[in-house]
Amino acid sequence: MSITRSALVIGGGIAGPVVATALRKAGIESHVYEAYSGPSDGIGSGLALAPNGVAALDIIDAGDAVRRIALPVAHMRLAVGGREHILPVLADQPPLQAVDRGELHRTLHDHAVAAGVPFHYDQRLVRVDEHADGVTAHFADGSTATADILIGADGIRSTVRGLIDPAAPGPGYTGMLGFGARLDYELDLPDDTMVFAFGSNAYYLYWKEAEGRVTWGANLPSKQYFSLTEARAVPAEHWLRILRETYGPDTPGGEFARRTTAANLETTGALHIMPPVPHWYRDRLVLVGDSVHAPSNSSGQGASLAIESAVQLARCLRDFATPTEAFAAYERLRRDRVEGIAARAAKINHSKTPGPFARKLMNALMPLMVKTVMNPEKTMGAERRYRIDWDAPVQRELAVLTR
Repeated sequence: MSITRSALVIGGGIAGPVVATALRKAGIESHVYEAYSGPSDGIGSGLALAPNGVAALDIIDAGDAVRRIALPVAHMRLAVGGREHILPVLADQPPLQAVDRGELHRTLHDHAVAAGVPFHYDQRLVRVDEHADGVTAHFADGSTATADILIGADGIRSTVRGLIDPAAPGPGYTGMLGFGARLDYELDLPDDTMVFAFGSNAYYLYWKEAEGRVTWGANLPSKQYFSLTEARAVPAEHWLRILRETYGPDTPGGEFARRTTAANLETTGALHIMPPVPHWYRDRLVLVGDSVHAPSNSSGQGASLAIESAVQLARCLRDFATPTEAFAAYERLRRDRVEGIAARAAKINHSKTPGPFARKLMNALMPLMVKTVMNPEKTMGAERRYRIDWDAPVQRELAVLTR
């Protein structure tokens, strides 16, 4: 019988609302504390949720709400120097769900509120006090909150990670800045297809929305690091000039860059990848989502892994008597999976800025690569077929892992 009855969730992006809702489903009271002044629905641009992530959302009855705001993507193409290759997919799996990050944040927030989860804004965590029967969070405005446990869902710059382990590594910079936009453009592309493009100077991706609109995302190489705040402090016209210079020679990337304006440009700033985090928890504190595992955007799994971990953490807290036992089980369930996906994505990052010779070589080898190293069963099968059995005891799942 679990002794955990209440939780403080720090962070209201993706993992925070999901873990709070899943905890409610497990019979544990949860409150979300967000540093922003309101729901964080203006952060980032588009992303794709994999089938495993959407299946995890179905457990908390949020899957259909997300599908309603998403575009199903059943097919993928790779464009190298203007030449397109059709990529193989897992035919027996549901499509990806392409969604605006801000809309996803808003949908998960609203679903959590409907489930009874309270949200508290302007609450920037500064320190915690642990005591025999719980933990007290102290916020920058002088307020406090107390519960049995505290969950850090506060992203790659996690305060909670530093409280658990002051020597914990921070996120690594991929050498790329993220930008995106939704714009009016008539594109000759099936509605359910996403294109990953290696342009003359940089990588980008895009997909078609309804009614003559396109979403595109740019991974702009940059030796200089810009955080989200720093990148957004730079005038949009500066970034637009660089984007147009970088992607100008590409089709259709150049047209996307030229049609992107200061009004519709989404600036994400530095793209990160988290190295392995030595300590996922300590006593009554634990990490979830990007605070503990943030594979690069090349993985196509970042948001889905955060959702999975949030649901699995709630299961473990339901099934184990003490927080320490639950946290240890949660790490055993998740560490190998998330670190394996992060390692795969790190390899892809190195190929995002191929030169002219490398692009020619990619085009020449692509037919063979599609049949061998890009075999979807080998590269994505285990990742996308992963499903969480909410009703099964976690102990049974752990027993299988140890065989």
